[in-house]
Amino acid sequence: MSEAVSKERSHNYLRQIKGAVVYKAVAMAASFLAIPLMIRYLGQEQFGVWSTLLTVMSWIVFFDLGVGNGLRNKVAEALAKNDKAEAANYIASGYSLIGLIALLLWAAITAASFFIPWQSVFNTHAIAETTLRLTVQIATFFVALNFWIGLIAALLGALQKTSLTALGQLISNVLALMLVFVLTQTTAASITKLAFVYGISLVTANILLSLHFYQRNPELRPKPYLDKQHASPLLSVGLQFFIIQLAVLVIFTTDKMLITQLFGPQHVTQYEVVFKLFSVISFAHTLITAPLWSAYTDAYHRSDLTWIKSMLRKQIKIFAVVILAAIMMIFLAKPLISVWIGPDVNIPLPLVIAMSLLVLVSTWNNIFGSILGGISKIRLGSIYTVFTALLNIPISYFMAVNIGLGTAGIVLGTLISISVSAIISPIQVYFFIYEKSKNSFLVEVLR
Repeated sequence: MSEAVSKERSHNYLRQIKGAVVYKAVAMAASFLAIPLMIRYLGQEQFGVWSTLLTVMSWIVFFDLGVGNGLRNKVAEALAKNDKAEAANYIASGYSLIGLIALLLWAAITAASFFIPWQSVFNTHAIAETTLRLTVQIATFFVALNFWIGLIAALLGALQKTSLTALGQLISNVLALMLVFVLTQTTAASITKLAFVYGISLVTANILLSLHFYQRNPELRPKPYLDKQHASPLLSVGLQFFIIQLAVLVIFTTDKMLITQLFGPQHVTQYEVVFKLFSVISFAHTLITAPLWSAYTDAYHRSDLTWIKSMLRKQIKIFAVVILAAIMMIFLAKPLISVWIGPDVNIPLPLVIAMSLLVLVSTWNNIFGSILGGISKIRLGSIYTVFTALLNIPISYFMAVNIGLGTAGIVLGTLISISVSAIISPIQVYFFIYEKSKNSFLVEVLR
């Protein structure tokens, strides 16, 4: 293994972090500024509906059958072998597959929207049924479109250019903030108009990133192309990712639906504000872990396990800092929220504590998940994440209703569910990276 390649991989990793820090900071600031604007614009109940709607719309992303993650790994593998023609074929097949899926999803959801009682879904009568339906249709169009053009994020990851993904978030969030501000100054409260400007900001960023990427990498430009030779590997690896994605969907994104149905959409606002505050920690850690996925892919296919071990040790040391940050946030949460949102939103302390624990366990999982995902060792993960997903809703309901912990109980239910991964993932990584040659049977079982 060339020492020069290892050094360049490490240097690029640091460059991506440095580039992403500024982009993420501005993107986060814009996102934080937009929330109080939207709450004042819509009111707490309508904002709760909007937040829940975004969660439901995010489910579309999980119906890519794992093609995005499969494409990221296959392109990174091809580039590690200096085979750009193979990478281009995978890219073309990936866009064709995702385009077909996006078109089918858009048509299906739009048609179904005429038959779904949306006021019952969102547990509200503050918004007319026809308005909710139109809002869902607008959001569906933009999310489905972004589902296709957003494949650029997987490619930027494959080329270990994740700082550009952060730049895309900056463009999207700043544009959304500007457009929301214009809405607050020129129109009365309208969740439909908010859906439209949100959609515009979402797709604009990925269009700009795509133009930049393919201008710099013309040899990778996609063309209408789909064949079994390249589609099958994407779907084979992708389906395992899809199972994990679907399980994660149930584990994380059903929280708001449970809160809406059990306690009302106004309680979603409490959850969203606390979640957004603690996302500062998640975002900061993502700056460190996001560039690693494809770096691990590159190192693994070059048999550079020494680099992977070294990076893993550093990530575990960084986790100690994450623990301190989460503890500090517990004490600072209420005063920060009071300054940020205002005193009208009541934040229960148990919800704050539960969210801090959830962030810690999620961060721990991401450390090991980025290795397993990068080297495509996810078969066992696709099994146990389904198990945890099945546990999540009943445990969350029990904690929230039977024990009486309310919204904090729902967060704790999610925490308990993902703790399975927090135990198994480190064991998998240990055997793949440290004990591969000594325990071939266990390595095969843990695949």
